[in-house]
Amino acid sequence: MRLESELMRGAGPVAVLKLLERGEMYGYELVEALTKRTDGILEMGQSTLYPMLYNLEAKGLVASRVERDQGPRPRRYYRLTDKGKRKLARDAKQWEAAVRAMAALGVVGGPA
Repeated sequence: MRLESELMRGAGPVAVLKLLERGEMYGYELVEALTKRTDGILEMGQSTLYPMLYNLEAKGLVASRVERDQGPRPRRYYRLTDKGKRKLARDAKQWEAAVRAMAALGVVGGPA
C-alpha cells in the first residue's frame, strides 16, 4: 500500500528530512531508502523527489553540493541544514501528536 498524494504531501518532506538527518545522500539513494525503510509505503519516484528537494533547498532546509568524481555524471548530494534540523524537530513533534490523536480515535494501534 502506498500513501495517497494528499498524505504524501505532508509525509514526504518530513521523511526526506529524517533520512538526511543521518548524513548526506544523493537523489537515487533517497528514493531507494524511502522505499526500503518504509516497505514501499513512502515510495516516490524521482519526478516527485527532485521538485521536493528543490523546494526544501529554496526554503533553506537542505543544502546541496555536486560531486564530479563519482562516475560518468556529476552527482548532487543533499544534506540537512541547521534550519532543516529545527524544522524536522518541530514536524516530528506534530506527527507524534497526530499519531497519538489517531490512536485515541482507534484509527491506528490500540483499541477504539
